[in-house]
Amino acid sequence: MIELKDVSKIYHMGDEEVRALDHASLEIDEGEFVSIVGPSGSGKSTMMNIIGCLDTADEGEYVLDGMAIDDYTENQLAKIRNRKIGFIFQNFNLLPKLTAAENVELPLIYQKVPSAERKERVREALEKVQLGHRMDHRPTELSGGQQQRVAIARALVTRPSLFLADEPTGNLDTGTSGDIMKLFHELHEEGNTIVLITHNDEIADEAERKISIRDGQVREVEAACRL
Repeated sequence: MIELKDVSKIYHMGDEEVRALDHASLEIDEGEFVSIVGPSGSGKSTMMNIIGCLDTADEGEYVLDGMAIDDYTENQLAKIRNRKIGFIFQNFNLLPKLTAAENVELPLIYQKVPSAERKERVREALEKVQLGHRMDHRPTELSGGQQQRVAIARALVTRPSLFLADEPTGNLDTGTSGDIMKLFHELHEEGNTIVLITHNDEIADEAERKISIRDGQVREVEAACRL
């Protein structure tokens, strides 16, 4: 599903060249649960942005579903981001004036899904994350863990083939983090592909595969998967 071939991402800071990714190569098959772990500044967010088609590599090649990203048009890339990839962020990125249901519904509105179908899919997604009873609550009326569940429901509702999670437990306490990771395991058991970016080794160890990234260099390490 995902193949990075000798990918580099280069930033210029004055006269200095910084390689956020330095000839990184990685393959992820459909249905895998993979963690990418590394300290702040290691290049993991840059890798997430490239995998999620939010940014492009300066060198090397990114192949998604057998087709090089460079061969996609901007419209095709936008459709990939909206339909194929479910993004989950550390800071939830919920709109504060909207209810949980309205936040989850937004990507379906962008996809021009009919209203009746939108309502049903929103209900199913929120029930999936055990928040069917909080549909009409706004983010300020929800705990951090509940807000992250809403964010996961928003990713779920588009029925993506890839979940891309960037530090999804970064703002949560240990107990709530465990609940969120349990939800990711359930999604994986249903056949979903999950790529989880984290600085936390314990969280990373829960994946099937664990990829370490440091100074833009990628290597695979043995994951202490709990399953």
